[in-house]
Amino acid sequence: MALTMSEMSLLRNLVGSWSGNCRTWFEPEKLADESRVDSHIQAVFEGCFVRHSYRGAIQGKPRIGEELIAFNSVTELFQVSWIDDFHMNYAILFSQGTQTNGGFSVVGQYDVGEKQPRWGWRTNYECLESERLLITAYNISPEGFEAKAVETDLRRVG
Repeated sequence: MALTMSEMSLLRNLVGSWSGNCRTWFEPEKLADESRVDSHIQAVFEGCFVRHSYRGAIQGKPRIGEELIAFNSVTELFQVSWIDDFHMNYAILFSQGTQTNGGFSVVGQYDVGEKQPRWGWRTNYECLESERLLITAYNISPEGFEAKAVETDLRRVG
Protein backbone atom coordinates (compact mmCIF):
# COMPACT_ATOMS: atom_id res chain seq x y z
CA MET A 1 0.00 0.00 0.00
CA ALA A 2 1.41 3.41 -0.98
CA LEU A 3 1.93 6.11 1.62
CA THR A 4 0.11 9.44 1.45
CA MET A 5 2.10 12.37 2.85
CA SER A 6 3.08 15.99 2.36
CA GLU A 7 5.96 16.86 0.06
CA MET A 8 8.45 17.57 2.86
CA SER A 9 7.56 14.48 4.86
CA LEU A 10 7.91 12.45 1.66
CA LEU A 11 11.49 13.72 1.29
CA ARG A 12 12.22 13.09 5.00
CA ASN A 13 10.95 9.51 4.63
CA LEU A 14 13.64 8.85 1.99
CA VAL A 15 16.47 9.58 4.45
CA GLY A 16 18.46 6.50 5.45
CA SER A 17 20.55 3.65 4.10
CA TRP A 18 19.10 1.41 1.41
CA SER A 19 20.21 -1.71 -0.42
CA GLY A 20 18.71 -3.66 -3.26
CA ASN A 21 18.71 -4.69 -6.86
CA CYS A 22 19.16 -2.58 -9.99
CA ARG A 23 18.00 -3.81 -13.39
CA THR A 24 19.01 -2.03 -16.61
CA TRP A 25 17.65 -2.23 -20.16
CA PHE A 26 19.42 -0.76 -23.19
CA GLU A 27 16.70 -1.97 -25.57
CA PRO A 28 12.98 -2.28 -24.86
CA GLU A 29 12.14 -5.44 -22.93
CA LYS A 30 15.70 -6.83 -23.25
CA LEU A 31 17.32 -6.96 -19.80
CA ALA A 32 21.01 -6.02 -20.12
CA ASP A 33 22.15 -6.11 -16.49
CA GLU A 34 21.02 -6.96 -12.98
CA SER A 35 23.21 -6.13 -10.02
CA ARG A 36 23.25 -5.08 -6.37
CA VAL A 37 23.17 -1.40 -5.43
CA ASP A 38 23.76 0.33 -2.09
CA SER A 39 22.28 3.79 -1.51
CA HIS A 40 22.48 6.43 1.15
CA ILE A 41 19.99 9.29 1.29
CA GLN A 42 20.74 12.17 3.63
CA ALA A 43 19.04 15.45 4.43
CA VAL A 44 21.11 18.50 3.47
CA PHE A 45 20.68 22.23 4.17
CA GLU A 46 18.52 21.62 7.24
CA GLY A 47 16.24 19.21 5.40
CA CYS A 48 15.36 21.46 2.46
CA PHE A 49 16.98 18.95 0.08
CA VAL A 50 17.98 15.30 0.13
CA ARG A 51 21.12 13.87 -1.44
CA HIS A 52 20.93 10.34 -2.83
CA SER A 53 24.35 8.73 -3.35
CA TYR A 54 24.59 5.21 -4.70
CA ARG A 55 27.23 2.64 -5.52
CA GLY A 56 26.81 -0.52 -7.55
CA ALA A 57 27.94 -2.14 -10.77
CA ILE A 58 26.81 -2.39 -14.36
CA GLN A 59 27.96 -5.26 -16.54
CA GLY A 60 30.60 -6.13 -13.94
CA LYS A 61 32.10 -2.63 -13.76
CA PRO A 62 31.77 -0.31 -10.74
CA ARG A 63 29.12 2.40 -10.99
CA ILE A 64 28.50 5.44 -8.77
CA GLY A 65 26.03 8.28 -8.93
CA GLU A 66 24.27 11.02 -7.08
CA GLU A 67 20.97 12.88 -7.12
CA LEU A 68 19.99 16.08 -5.37
CA ILE A 69 16.22 16.11 -4.74
CA ALA A 70 14.02 19.02 -3.65
CA PHE A 71 10.44 20.20 -3.56
CA ASN A 72 10.16 23.70 -5.06
CA SER A 73 7.47 25.38 -2.98
CA VAL A 74 7.12 28.22 -5.52
CA THR A 75 6.38 26.04 -8.56
CA GLU A 76 5.05 23.16 -6.40
CA LEU A 77 7.19 20.71 -8.35
CA PHE A 78 9.71 18.12 -7.28
CA GLN A 79 13.13 18.75 -8.82
CA VAL A 80 16.03 16.33 -9.29
CA SER A 81 19.55 16.84 -10.59
CA TRP A 82 21.32 13.59 -11.50
CA ILE A 83 24.87 12.59 -12.39
CA ASP A 84 26.57 9.23 -12.51
CA ASP A 85 29.58 7.67 -14.13
CA PHE A 86 27.60 5.56 -16.62
CA HIS A 87 24.30 7.05 -17.82
CA MET A 88 24.95 10.74 -17.13
CA ASN A 89 28.75 10.89 -17.24
CA TYR A 90 28.90 13.94 -19.54
CA ALA A 91 26.21 16.29 -18.19
CA ILE A 92 23.72 16.97 -15.42
CA LEU A 93 20.19 15.75 -16.03
CA PHE A 94 17.67 18.15 -14.53
CA SER A 95 14.13 16.81 -14.11
CA GLN A 96 10.98 18.07 -12.48
CA GLY A 97 7.45 16.88 -11.90
CA THR A 98 4.57 16.31 -9.56
CA GLN A 99 3.67 14.25 -6.53
CA THR A 100 2.06 10.90 -7.22
CA ASN A 101 0.27 8.45 -4.96
CA GLY A 102 3.09 7.43 -2.61
CA GLY A 103 5.88 9.31 -4.32
CA PHE A 104 6.68 11.65 -7.19
CA SER A 105 7.48 11.54 -10.90
CA VAL A 106 9.93 13.82 -12.70
CA VAL A 107 10.82 14.27 -16.38
CA GLY A 108 13.92 15.74 -18.01
CA GLN A 109 15.71 15.67 -21.34
CA TYR A 110 19.23 14.64 -22.31
CA ASP A 111 21.43 14.97 -25.37
CA VAL A 112 22.37 11.92 -27.43
CA GLY A 113 24.60 13.61 -29.98
CA GLU A 114 25.36 16.79 -31.83
CA LYS A 115 22.43 17.96 -33.98
CA GLN A 116 20.34 15.04 -32.71
CA PRO A 117 16.92 15.47 -31.11
CA ARG A 118 16.94 15.29 -27.32
CA TRP A 119 15.52 12.23 -25.57
CA GLY A 120 13.34 12.32 -22.49
CA TRP A 121 13.95 10.56 -19.19
CA ARG A 122 11.07 10.01 -16.75
CA THR A 123 11.83 8.80 -13.23
CA ASN A 124 9.21 7.58 -10.77
CA TYR A 125 10.02 7.43 -7.05
CA GLU A 126 7.58 5.23 -5.14
CA CYS A 127 7.56 4.68 -1.38
CA LEU A 128 5.77 1.35 -1.47
CA GLU A 129 6.15 0.85 2.25
CA SER A 130 8.14 2.73 4.88
CA GLU A 131 10.92 0.20 4.31
CA ARG A 132 10.82 -0.08 0.49
CA LEU A 133 11.66 2.42 -2.25
CA LEU A 134 11.18 1.68 -5.95
CA ILE A 135 12.86 4.01 -8.46
CA THR A 136 11.92 3.32 -12.09
CA ALA A 137 13.27 5.30 -15.04
CA TYR A 138 12.01 5.32 -18.62
CA ASN A 139 13.69 6.48 -21.82
CA ILE A 140 11.40 8.59 -23.98
CA SER A 141 12.25 8.74 -27.69
CA PRO A 142 11.85 12.02 -29.58
CA GLU A 143 8.66 10.50 -31.03
CA GLY A 144 7.28 9.92 -27.52
CA PHE A 145 7.79 6.15 -27.18
CA GLU A 146 8.61 5.16 -23.58
CA ALA A 147 10.62 2.09 -22.58
CA LYS A 148 11.77 1.00 -19.13
CA ALA A 149 15.48 1.76 -18.75
CA VAL A 150 16.39 1.30 -15.07
CA GLU A 151 14.49 -0.22 -12.14
CA THR A 152 16.01 0.05 -8.67
CA ASP A 153 14.19 -1.84 -5.91
CA LEU A 154 15.57 -0.79 -2.52
CA ARG A 155 14.94 -1.94 1.06
CA ARG A 156 15.87 0.12 4.10
CA VAL A 157 18.88 -1.25 6.03
CA GLY A 158 20.41 -0.50 9.44
